[in-house]
Amino acid sequence: MNRRRFVSALALAPLLAPLYAHAGLLDAISSKDATAGLKQALEQGATQAVATLGVTDGFQGNPRFRIPLPDSIRQIEPALRLMGQGPALDELQQAMNRAAEMAVAEAKPLLVGAVKQMSVQDARSILGGGDDSVTQYFRSKTLTPLTQKFQPVVKRATGRVKLAEQYNQLAGQGAALGLVKAEDANVESFVTRRALDALYLRIAEEERAIRQNPAEAVGSIARKVFGAI
Repeated sequence: MNRRRFVSALALAPLLAPLYAHAGLLDAISSKDATAGLKQALEQGATQAVATLGVTDGFQGNPRFRIPLPDSIRQIEPALRLMGQGPALDELQQAMNRAAEMAVAEAKPLLVGAVKQMSVQDARSILGGGDDSVTQYFRSKTLTPLTQKFQPVVKRATGRVKLAEQYNQLAGQGAALGLVKAEDANVESFVTRRALDALYLRIAEEERAIRQNPAEAVGSIARKVFGAI
C-alpha cells in the first residue's frame, strides 16, 4: 500500500469502525442469542394475545375480531329476521363469540410449548421471513392440537343454542352436496377456525410491535436482539 492509500485508510477507519462493530454484533447475536431473544418475544406475544382475546368480550366486544354468522346464514339473515328469528340469530352469534373466548383462554400452554421447542433454524426463518412468518410457524406447530382442544369447548358453549343445532344439520347436508365449505360444515369448526385465525394474527402483531419498538420487549435478550436487527 502506498503512502496516500495508507493515509486514506487511516482517515476512513473511524467512520467504518461502527459498521464493522454493528456487523460483528449481528453475527454474535445470530449465533448466540437470536433464538433465545425470539422465544422471549413470541412467548410475550402469545401471552398477550391470549390475555386480550381469551376474556369476556375479547371477541364479542371487539368489532375487529367479532366472529360473524356463517355465510350460509348471513345470506338469508334478512329473511330470517323478518320471520321473527332475530333474537335466535343474535343468541347464536353471541354464543359463538363467547365460545371463542373460552377456547382461546385455554391456548396458552400449547403456544408456549411451541415456543420452547423452537429450533435455531426456526428462529432464523422467522427473523428473516415476511410478515406472516410468525403465523406460519404457529400454524405448523399448533393448528392440529389447538383445533382438537378448541372444538369440544366450542361445542359445549354453542350446543345449548337451538339455531346452532339447526345450522349443523343444514350445513352438514350442504357440505355433502358441495354447497358449504367443509370447514364450515358445523358451528364448532367454523368458530374454531375463526378463533385460531384471530389468535395467530394477534401473536404476529405483538411480535411486529416488538420489532418496531424493542423497548417494549419484556425480556432483556429480546430487547438486545430486536434492537440490533
